[in-house]
Amino acid sequence: MSHWLYLSIAIVAEVIGTSFLNSSQGFTRLVPSIVVIVGYAVAFYFLSIALRTMSVGIAYAVWAGAGVALITIIGWKFFGQVLDRAAVLGILLIVTGVVVINVFSTSVPHEQLPAGQDRQDRTKT
Repeated sequence: MSHWLYLSIAIVAEVIGTSFLNSSQGFTRLVPSIVVIVGYAVAFYFLSIALRTMSVGIAYAVWAGAGVALITIIGWKFFGQVLDRAAVLGILLIVTGVVVINVFSTSVPHEQLPAGQDRQDRTKT
């Protein structure tokens, strides 16, 4: 699997967990609390796998940017949160930043490493 797929799974799991935080009511409701805990556990597990072949700065930038954009859209769509023009512009700038990092940055690994080899192994040789 690609590091981008692992990172995408991590982002989606984190967004699901975050989406259930409010309904957990401070971890006093069982089912939403379980969704939060499992969501974050899955998110950090897949983030750690993605970090085998990605730099932590780039992975976290993509994680944070995509997470902010997705959770804001979910808040608007499902929780009735209002977005003004400044909020929409800010989210568009975040998404633009993530695209710029992925398309133009030389810090992002665009190559697949051989099976069983991670980024740390390459830096040792």
